Amino acid sequence: MQPSTSSKNWDFLRQLVTLFGIIGAFIVNIASNIFPLNGLSIGEISNTLFNNVLIIPANYAFIIWGLIYLGLFAFGIYQFLPNQKHDLDLRKTGYLLVIACVAQSIWVYLFLSRLFGLSIIAMLLILVPLIGIYLRLGIGYKQVPRSKKWSVHFPISIYLGWISVATIVNIACALYFQRWNGWGISAQIWTVIMLLAASSIAAIIGIQRQDIAYMGVTVWALVAIAIKHWNNSLLRNVALVLVIVLIAIATIKNLPNRSDSIS
Repeated sequence: MQPSTSSKNWDFLRQLVTLFGIIGAFIVNIASNIFPLNGLSIGEISNTLFNNVLIIPANYAFIIWGLIYLGLFAFGIYQFLPNQKHDLDLRKTGYLLVIACVAQSIWVYLFLSRLFGLSIIAMLLILVPLIGIYLRLGIGYKQVPRSKKWSVHFPISIYLGWISVATIVNIACALYFQRWNGWGISAQIWTVIMLLAASSIAAIIGIQRQDIAYMGVTVWALVAIAIKHWNNSLLRNVALVLVIVLIAIATIKNLPNRSDSIS
């Protein structure tokens, strides 16, 4: 059955808005580094105001944003391909990615404005739509062509994986800024708890969905945290042990040979 003219128009609008949402988020991200609001970029705020927040990874870890935006642009272009314009999976995602991209831009403004409490709300408005997209696409469950896996599934997995970690970091920064005392629990122990939480989520996704991209992002973050706090034996060892556990899970599940990578 051929899509109606109305459906075609709505599909085109969704594709166009999604692409512009991705481009807009990218421009805001670049501008925030070239012309940072209030004189400090996101990285500079992290390295000054939040230098003592132990969950923040080493600076080099944030180059993953290059990969995230590369994947998002692949997603944006893929949806415009003639044979993908009416893809039912993409249609199910609706405007969720647009919401995430707009929230990403709002988060940048709030964080640079040092409205860290409100930035948590913006971060959740990135996280929740990405979870929605992830579930609607059936990532890890549905068999898809290789082109769709690389242009749709992997980009969403990587974006969601990093935002999952970033949400934990964002909450930790906001609490630190408010001088929360941690209920008397040391910062090191809270960091270990957060590392365990992030790794547990990645492990569950790895076991249930065998999503190597999501797990890889978590491993990337854990290694960066271990490197940044190399002289802190507790954090270093916990992070490295969790890396080994996640790699072991990925190896046992034999991710590269899954039959859902169809050519």
